[in-house]
Amino acid sequence: MNKLRAHIEKITPLTDEEFEQIKPFFSLKKVRKNQYLIHEGDEVKYEYLVLSGIYKVFYVDQQGKEYIVQFAQENWWMSDYRAFFKQTNASMFIECLEEGEVLYSTLQSREKLSTDLHKMEHFFRVKLTNGYLALQDRIKLLLSSTPQQRYEEFSKLYPDLLQRIPKKYIAEFLGVSRETLSRLYSNSK
Repeated sequence: MNKLRAHIEKITPLTDEEFEQIKPFFSLKKVRKNQYLIHEGDEVKYEYLVLSGIYKVFYVDQQGKEYIVQFAQENWWMSDYRAFFKQTNASMFIECLEEGEVLYSTLQSREKLSTDLHKMEHFFRVKLTNGYLALQDRIKLLLSSTPQQRYEEFSKLYPDLLQRIPKKYIAEFLGVSRETLSRLYSNSK
């Protein structure tokens, strides 16, 4: 739980009493490599804070092609947010790429924390805003940049992920073939 407190306190300071009030709203889960936290069609009860490991959030189209929406690493939040906030069934998957741990919480817990502690409402608003901004930047990059620019931006933003994630998934995330990714990698050296 110390990681949770440190994570929250990057945005808002907490007293010991406030943190004691927050702790019961989160549970710890150990996740095995290749384990799914969410399958398409599941009821989405939780959002997850990554304590360790790497996860991919993706969907599969009707032709069976996989599209990676997000990689999540330490201190990142993830879920199928449409299903989580709307309380509907998942259209996404979340798969663990490295053994790890997550903290998880329900929408009801999030709402109660936000109601009871203004600091948590502020925290969740900041996290949601930052996530939205990152998603908007990703969409712009996908729509209006070359594969080389997408690769360079990914390398700049997430240099450690290049070593931790299989190249085929990075290629999917960037919207390029595995061969194109190899060329981009060679050109950047």
